[in-house]
Amino acid sequence: MELTTFWFLLIGVLWAGYFLLEGFDFGVGILLPVVGVDDRSRRLAINTIGPVWDGNEVWLLVAGGATFAAFPEWYATLFSGFFLPLLLILVALIVRGLAFEYRGKRDGVVWRRRWDTSIFVCSLVPAILWGVAFGNILRGVELDAQHEYVGGFFNLLNPYALLGGLTTLVLFTLHGAVFLALKTDGPMREHAGRLAARLALLAVPVAAAFLIWTAITHRDGWGIALSAVAAATLVAAIPLTRARREGWAFTATGATLLIAVAALFVTLFPDVMPSTVDPAYSLTVHNASSTPYTLKVMSWVAVCFTPIVLLYQGWTYWVFRKRLKLSDIPA
Repeated sequence: MELTTFWFLLIGVLWAGYFLLEGFDFGVGILLPVVGVDDRSRRLAINTIGPVWDGNEVWLLVAGGATFAAFPEWYATLFSGFFLPLLLILVALIVRGLAFEYRGKRDGVVWRRRWDTSIFVCSLVPAILWGVAFGNILRGVELDAQHEYVGGFFNLLNPYALLGGLTTLVLFTLHGAVFLALKTDGPMREHAGRLAARLALLAVPVAAAFLIWTAITHRDGWGIALSAVAAATLVAAIPLTRARREGWAFTATGATLLIAVAALFVTLFPDVMPSTVDPAYSLTVHNASSTPYTLKVMSWVAVCFTPIVLLYQGWTYWVFRKRLKLSDIPA
């Protein structure tokens, strides 16, 4: 396997891990006004992701850093062409982190309500914009012969990309509801389970519409096969959520996100950013990559340190595996 292909696949794995883990973080934040009927219940919901949310964001940092090092041309075009949406995502992630840390610094009702609203908004915005961004990457954008984006901001708000944003929104929200049902007990568990059952019925047609549109547009055999598997796991989540089999339901929604990202990258390959102006202007794993020596050094670093990071994060989830109850939250 060529090193350019290896790093393209590794970046796909990093994005899949980010969507899997940060996806339920976003979902819990989006559902906070729904499941949080009072301050204690909102604190319970936040505590389910409290020990892990910042570690989950490391996957985004590593994915961005790997893209910068392995495919600098892709990184430059992506972050210049998508500057405004990526800036909005960055601001939302910063404010959301502040909200988690600062909402408990005072006992005032208004103080906490404002930070809770920030958690909701700053979870909603990235959940939509990540889908819009990847929808545009898969669809292709206006790149000229110098691989520079020549379109405008509103060119990114095309129907296909907006459907991609709606898809990530409903999938992350469903994933978050299942996670809440998995991590809590008592009334919160029952409430989150009912929400998950309803959200699953909404997620299936939305995701199916996006996958069918993608299959018709690209006609990639492997991408279609993976999309079909992702659709099957999502459909399987419906009876699992209704039966309150939270562990299996979380496995199903997690598998849906992982396989959907895999389908996206398989469909995209060998392009990393197709051009709608002229296919010859597209960025590929070959013309956007670093030198072979750089990729070789990075590969050894990845082989040495990636297992350590995975083991540490897995240990973190094991330590905080216990279900939480409302009685665990002091008045």
